[in-house]
Amino acid sequence: MAETLEQLRYPIGPWKWPETVADGDVERWIAEIAAAPAQLRAAVEGLSPEQIDTRYRPEGWTVRQVVHHMADSHLNSQCRFRWALTEEAPTIKPYDQPKWAELSDARLSPIEPSLDLLDALHLRWVALAESLSAAERTRIFFHPEHPKPLRLDKTLGMYAWHGKHHMAHITSLRARNGWV
Repeated sequence: MAETLEQLRYPIGPWKWPETVADGDVERWIAEIAAAPAQLRAAVEGLSPEQIDTRYRPEGWTVRQVVHHMADSHLNSQCRFRWALTEEAPTIKPYDQPKWAELSDARLSPIEPSLDLLDALHLRWVALAESLSAAERTRIFFHPEHPKPLRLDKTLGMYAWHGKHHMAHITSLRARNGWV
């Protein structure tokens, strides 16, 4: 059975902001963020240049763009965390993700620098997240594209999902094309 465009776009389902954060959620999300760089490396291991330049869905990004997007997105998120921890309810600056993915470095550069960046970035991000008190985890920031302030603990969950979401783009593409 062929996958729908929606299934190709959201292979693990779309993110849903939790109403509450249960005991253990934050620790699980931190562990998932910690594991993401190695999982991404495994997802792209052995791909040829042609495969890295294959779109995971019609009108979607190439594997190369997905890897670079993850580095861009997670770097922005780590900065948002730092602002929320050092300023009172800051308003962050969003960025145009599709336009960033079309910049020449995202379309043409090797993926290894972004993989290396994610390794280092996630080490720092995880260390920061693990150090937060329960009160610090509920600090907020405002994102102009969201109707409500965003809490750091719930944002950890979103980024744990985000990593799995984009890795599933790559692993499902590999499976569909027999690149396993």
